[in-house]
Amino acid sequence: MTYGLVTKFLARPGGRDALADCLLQAAKLMERDSGCIHYVVSTSDEPEAVWVSEVWTDRAAHDASLEPEDIRAVFVQARPLIASVSEQTPLAVLGGVGLPS
Repeated sequence: MTYGLVTKFLARPGGRDALADCLLQAAKLMERDSGCIHYVVSTSDEPEAVWVSEVWTDRAAHDASLEPEDIRAVFVQARPLIASVSEQTPLAVLGGVGLPS
């Protein structure tokens, strides 16, 4: 079993694309993290919503991923673009396509 997290961010009006770009920068940086299995940034029909879906080897790997300075810098850049975190759900990921068995 692995640790998952799905988060729905609501950007400030007109800020969705900039917020998505920041989160995509974070995704690029996560590529080097061996504990990160899946980090996907998405949008929906909701005009200011940005979704992040994450799968990690465990919760400790997720928590440790937030420590590097370059990751922190991306989140500092993103913070003023975020109106709210409207949903955040931790998950026990059981498996699926593209995930280790």
